[in-house]
Amino acid sequence: MKKAFVMVFGMFTVLSDGFLANAQGESTTLDPEINTPSHVVKTFLTAYMAGDHEKFVSLVDPDVVWVQPGDNRVSGVKKSKTELLQMGAKMAELSTRTLKLKDVQYFAPNGNTVVCILHWTAAQPTGSILDVRNVDVYTVENGKIILARIYSEDIDQENAFWGK
Repeated sequence: MKKAFVMVFGMFTVLSDGFLANAQGESTTLDPEINTPSHVVKTFLTAYMAGDHEKFVSLVDPDVVWVQPGDNRVSGVKKSKTELLQMGAKMAELSTRTLKLKDVQYFAPNGNTVVCILHWTAAQPTGSILDVRNVDVYTVENGKIILARIYSEDIDQENAFWGK
């Protein structure tokens, strides 16, 4: 039983380079020609972490719906790629460009939906710190992210950091 758990858990563990680990702990990459939801989301997150703006933006549908939690200056439902990019620009401004996706800790695909636990950090000149994990649920169709629902582990911290 313990060995089976380790094997199943290993299948869902994400290494810092953004690739799934197999049960033996070896890095497994996906064929770049395969447009699976898992591949799309991993490519999106890896591109974001690498600062490849063009690549990660290319994986978002023009009519994406992005549900950002909280009651702050960046929260709410974004109903297009344009609104999503405006939110990202506001986050960069408010965090003085320190917002960082530190790591991806869990990755679970199910059909065209992919669930991730992401660790975000940022700092403001005022001394305010953001250090939270979010559960992101992405829906992918035709090789593009069409829906993202974000859940914060500490919405009070996010609201305080992003402000009213």
